[in-house]
Amino acid sequence: MARCIATWLMAEQGVRKAHELLINGHASAEALLKIIQEVENDERFVSVARGGLPNRDGYVQLDGAFMDGNDLRFGAVMAMEDIASPIAVAYKLKDRDANNILAGIGAKEYALKNGFEEVNNLTDKAKKRYLEKTENDPLKAYDGHDTVGAIVIDDSGHMTVGTSTSGLFYKDNGRIGDSPLIGSGFYADSEVGGAAATGMGEDIAKGCLSYRIVELLREGFNINKATKTAVDELVGRLERSGIKARDISVIALDRFGNYAAYSNITDFTFCIDDDEKGVRVLRLGFDENGDQVYSEADEAFKRSWLENES
Repeated sequence: MARCIATWLMAEQGVRKAHELLINGHASAEALLKIIQEVENDERFVSVARGGLPNRDGYVQLDGAFMDGNDLRFGAVMAMEDIASPIAVAYKLKDRDANNILAGIGAKEYALKNGFEEVNNLTDKAKKRYLEKTENDPLKAYDGHDTVGAIVIDDSGHMTVGTSTSGLFYKDNGRIGDSPLIGSGFYADSEVGGAAATGMGEDIAKGCLSYRIVELLREGFNINKATKTAVDELVGRLERSGIKARDISVIALDRFGNYAAYSNITDFTFCIDDDEKGVRVLRLGFDENGDQVYSEADEAFKRSWLENES
């Protein structure tokens, strides 16, 4: 069953376009790239690619990754500057026999040698917010840090996963979160399923969270139990060490096209395509028993979320 899922409301248009590709027989990787590049190219979103907020030194450094669930090949870039699409560079890197993960100037040089255009990702809007930050609150990092992560399975059962982010606003130069780290920010195995994470990368990486979800699926957990168990395990482990877990949210697909999401925060959103109901944006919350529930995001919520994000 062809299906795609992606983190956050910002992926809605990309998921709609990917859904059309899938129902017309296009491959998983093509649909996945469409989802993520739609977000990367949209300057409204201040946590991904062009328009992303800069680090302490005023530079936009981008991370991204791609993984093929059929043969487990992957590519990733970290702290890459002046290239518009981390996911596209990561996708190309996955075909190499070695040197599949490149960082900093090495990632940029590889991209330029392979035909990617050099661009200035720092928009006037992002620069203005950076200058306001340095003047008014120079010691704290901005709390918003939303990775676009997506998982796609096509009609042949081929699964792919990818991520793209500009990371924490006002992060240290060269800081890397979970998004480009295989097993933490993303993982896919077409024989089992795939997962992607968003939130505070330093906490997500402590549990290799995406790999843990896939392995729980391999052990026979259903998709809902796998996502809940993996997040709750990590949150509990951190709490036993005296650490309060920060934002952790995940999405997952199994090899049958079943989907799930789980989070330790309210109002995490994700986009899913459905043959009967079309593309929907779902919002996570909690019922009176403390159990997590999904509801469809209405237009008022969407407007409010987009205004806050941009």
